Amino acid sequence: MGGGAAVVTAATTPYSHLVDPNRKWYNNRRLIALNAWIVLLLITSSTNGYDGSMMNGLQSLDQWNGYFNNPTGGRLGLLNAIQNIGSLAAYPFAPYLSDGIGRRPTIFLGAAIMCIATVVQTASQSVGMFIGARFLIGFGLTFAANAAPMLVTELSYPSYRAPLTSTYNSLWYSGAIIAAWTTYGTFKINSTWAWRVPSALQGLPSVIQICLIWFCPESPRWLVSKGKDAQALKTLAYYHADGNEEDPLVRYEYDEIKAALDFDRTVVANVGWKSLFTTAGNRKRMRIIIAIAFFSQWSGNGLVSYYLNKVFDGIGITDPTDQLLINGILQIWNLAWALVASFMVDRIGRRVLFLSSGIGMTIFYTLQTALAGHFQNSGNPDSAHGVIAFIFLYYAAYDLAFTPLIVSYTLEILPFHLRAKGFNVFNFTISLSLIFNQYVNPIALKSIQWKYYVVYCCWLVFETIFLYFFVVETKNRTLEETAALFDGDEAVDTIAGHHAAVNDEKGSVNEHSIEK
Repeated sequence: MGGGAAVVTAATTPYSHLVDPNRKWYNNRRLIALNAWIVLLLITSSTNGYDGSMMNGLQSLDQWNGYFNNPTGGRLGLLNAIQNIGSLAAYPFAPYLSDGIGRRPTIFLGAAIMCIATVVQTASQSVGMFIGARFLIGFGLTFAANAAPMLVTELSYPSYRAPLTSTYNSLWYSGAIIAAWTTYGTFKINSTWAWRVPSALQGLPSVIQICLIWFCPESPRWLVSKGKDAQALKTLAYYHADGNEEDPLVRYEYDEIKAALDFDRTVVANVGWKSLFTTAGNRKRMRIIIAIAFFSQWSGNGLVSYYLNKVFDGIGITDPTDQLLINGILQIWNLAWALVASFMVDRIGRRVLFLSSGIGMTIFYTLQTALAGHFQNSGNPDSAHGVIAFIFLYYAAYDLAFTPLIVSYTLEILPFHLRAKGFNVFNFTISLSLIFNQYVNPIALKSIQWKYYVVYCCWLVFETIFLYFFVVETKNRTLEETAALFDGDEAVDTIAGHHAAVNDEKGSVNEHSIEK
């Protein structure tokens, strides 16, 4: 089912001959402007990454632990998990806002809520106030994180869509880097500002988005879905062809969007949540989406992402300076690998990256587990150093696919009318798995220590087998072609036929005009 299905090379991409080879991201003024707006959308992921790394760093700060009465076990799990609980509360509303009022207003709403929540978090006077603020951060983040990556993938120039959408989740680490080094820089402040400063800086990306989001273009696909065809065509032409509405690439994109939306409405009749599971193609999509969302958080990474200090305590590295320093270096390492993988997705392909990631994680996590066990039995510092080395290698493997691809792959296999709802299911699954992780991990680590790693070693074997059988290759396809891949030949033929009919009609009109 997944074994090498639908491999498409650049030479056979239907629109490749329509792309101007001289129009590059660095030499075309309007592409530069478009990519600048996309950067504004990408920083939504930085906010999410900042939160995870900040909470990791705060646990190493005596000032934070002392102020909140040294939380452990379930209380510590709640402090970490509450952001995702807040996200769960917003999931029923996020896709309706993204599809109803548009991508930009939904991002604005999410950013505004996060700004308010950050102020409350920074000013917290009690653990209850801190927990409430983090709930609001998660609530607002859901709206922004639902709309922003969809707008990225729906606005991008075709040649850069896959790398840019993959960069979205990779920039999780940009926020993580800032948080890690901020907590490293403030831990020597002998007051509550040691943790209040990192808390305040979490709102910076949201402030920038509030100020600039209304200048960003809206999704052409959303505009067409609302009957604003002329505005959609104008947006595509302005950014993809220097304003030329008759440019062949622009006409191809516009006609294909129209054909795909017509197919969704009239042929498949995809409406409502139930439609996510009513057809074989949609069930195939949801099986992959739910699986990779769960895998992204249940591959052992949750231990290091949220409880790195507990992992280090288990191998004898207890100095807060060393813990914070390693955390900061690890985030830079992660960002580098994730960005490299982001720009290789169309060259190497999604399937190869997913399989390489699964195999690499399994190998390195198993070796990390063996060395952690050896340290517990012998106290050998070389084993502790080996654990750190394999944590870095494990994350290099993880970052090949599960950082850059999980968002971009999810968005590209969903048709427009299911994109917001399907992406919401993806985020909902991540939040559920995170909440479980954040509650269970500290309790399990405290109870059975390094033996808990064995659970993830076994799970990683299952993940790799699943990826081999079910991940479908989608490189070098447009959004509409990729979505149609899951619905069988009928969908592909319908969209292609509609597209051909439009072109024939235009040709007839042109010939008639010439004769006259």
